[in-house]
Amino acid sequence: MPRLHIGNWVSSGVDWLQSHLSWLFDAISAIVTGMYDGIDAALSAPEPLLFAGILAVVAWWLRGLLGGVLAFAGFALIDSIELWDDAMSTLSLVLVATIVTLVIAVPLGVWASRSKAVSAVTRPVLDFMQTMPAMVYLIPGIIFFGVGVVPGIIATIVFALPPGVRMTELGIRQVDKELVEAAEAFGTTPRNTLLRVQLPLALPTIMAGINQVIMLGLSMVVIAGMVGGGGLGGAVYRAIGNVDIGLGFEAGISIVILAMYLDRMTGALGRQVSPLGRRALAKAKSLAGGLKIWNHRPQPAVAVVGVVVLALAAGGVGLLGGATSADAAAGAKVGQGKKVSIGYIPWDEGIASTFLWKEMLEKRGFEVETKQLEAGALYTGLAGGQVDFQTDSWLPVTHAQYWKKYQNKLEDLGPWYGPTSLELSVPSYMKGVDSLADLKGKADRFKGRIIGIEPSAGMMGILKDKVLGDYGLGGEYKVVDGSTPGMLAELKRAYDKKEPIVTTLWSPHWAYSTYDLKKLKDPKGSWGKGDGVHTLARKGFAADNPQVAKWLKSFKMTEKQLTDLEARIQKTGKGKEQDAVRAWLKDNPSLADKWTPVAKGPKK
Repeated sequence: MPRLHIGNWVSSGVDWLQSHLSWLFDAISAIVTGMYDGIDAALSAPEPLLFAGILAVVAWWLRGLLGGVLAFAGFALIDSIELWDDAMSTLSLVLVATIVTLVIAVPLGVWASRSKAVSAVTRPVLDFMQTMPAMVYLIPGIIFFGVGVVPGIIATIVFALPPGVRMTELGIRQVDKELVEAAEAFGTTPRNTLLRVQLPLALPTIMAGINQVIMLGLSMVVIAGMVGGGGLGGAVYRAIGNVDIGLGFEAGISIVILAMYLDRMTGALGRQVSPLGRRALAKAKSLAGGLKIWNHRPQPAVAVVGVVVLALAAGGVGLLGGATSADAAAGAKVGQGKKVSIGYIPWDEGIASTFLWKEMLEKRGFEVETKQLEAGALYTGLAGGQVDFQTDSWLPVTHAQYWKKYQNKLEDLGPWYGPTSLELSVPSYMKGVDSLADLKGKADRFKGRIIGIEPSAGMMGILKDKVLGDYGLGGEYKVVDGSTPGMLAELKRAYDKKEPIVTTLWSPHWAYSTYDLKKLKDPKGSWGKGDGVHTLARKGFAADNPQVAKWLKSFKMTEKQLTDLEARIQKTGKGKEQDAVRAWLKDNPSLADKWTPVAKGPKK
């Protein structure tokens, strides 16, 4: 049977949409970004514990005193593990996605409930939307909207839309037909029948749909973090990339707290606003046999007063806390608070150079944001202007595919380190394995595996497409896709047990000084010549930031400087990269002024 090139057709369609409807995608991006920024600013402005108090009062009103206490304790825990800002970013993302989803889902569900034709058309479309793997939505999302929160929100909307439509349709269809007929018999218009009869009675089911929309939105936050969505999803993604169990658990428990709060509050709100729900609550209260302190719920007026008082207090604290110190103003003479975003792939030299530049630019008065991304998303973000620059582009070989695709939208600020090399490596205790050719026929010793890194990495493409074929290894070995930290963790585990292992590695890398490893020789030159590690920027970056571009163009590191900095970061621990950079710069006090020189003021 001939092959159907469905993927090519879809790619052509996406290219056409990008070429002809870019104005529409820009408008959608601006609207969604504006909504997100506004909600995020409102949620992040109050002091964490004051805002936790507001959320606790809401929980007290809807769920009782016990619910309020537990809500406050949960949000206080998020603040205590220093993930409050990430949690508010995630909450903002979920709220924006939920609002947009409901604006689309409820009217569509009402339409489907009143038209069998619409219902028949929407059902397979909703099935498709709900069963398609959620990560697939990120691919066109990145192409149309670039990296950041927008593709994450759009993917969340598409994934969470079906239950909102289905539950709205189901709720209205379940309303007793005799009630509808009675309303129509009294001359009620179709519009009033919908608003005064069907929707109120369908409200419990619709609220259940809203609950499902919110829960599906929260389930998407980690996926959104993969494309620069930030928040708790970004923290989970960093934890996965760095194999950081502690950060992963902290971010995970924060997501659970948010999910439980939103689940319980939407469920309770559904009972409060529904006539049937209020009757059920009143009946349950009468059967309880008296007031219990933990089930005590204040009157709505009392809850509103409490929320208003705490909100005013939170706003007052935010206003009082907005002063800028003289030291901060003095340090901003060069950058003057200008925002710069740096993207990086979680490779050791990329992490080291990214946080080095973050520290040096912040000392020069810039406000720096770092984004951990996959290679493909990083280059797409650079080309789209969502990322200003990155310091870990291996050219001309390893990242050739990305450079070929995006070079017209990028600026090459030159190499800061080189030459590098790509290789497969084995521990020195693996006797008789000294070159790539020696791997032939020895797959059983290595369990038929080559431990790789991120599948989007350029060297993984070279390994699979060229190296394995040149040495006849494709039928014997399977390349295990993963991450750089995952590969290093597997190397450490095998090395400690003296087990056979073959991994992807590159030079320079601190692993060669930590472990006794052999670089497998490449007599056929399949890996190609050594790359330079380049700094790439978005188009127009040098014109917008001439001083930073000048610094980056003249930046150079020696092998000793780079490996020492990488080793310091490894020694300091995960999540403390900038602390390690500060300590390293303190030990090398002349380097920051050498790499980011500024004109000295006149002596007094």
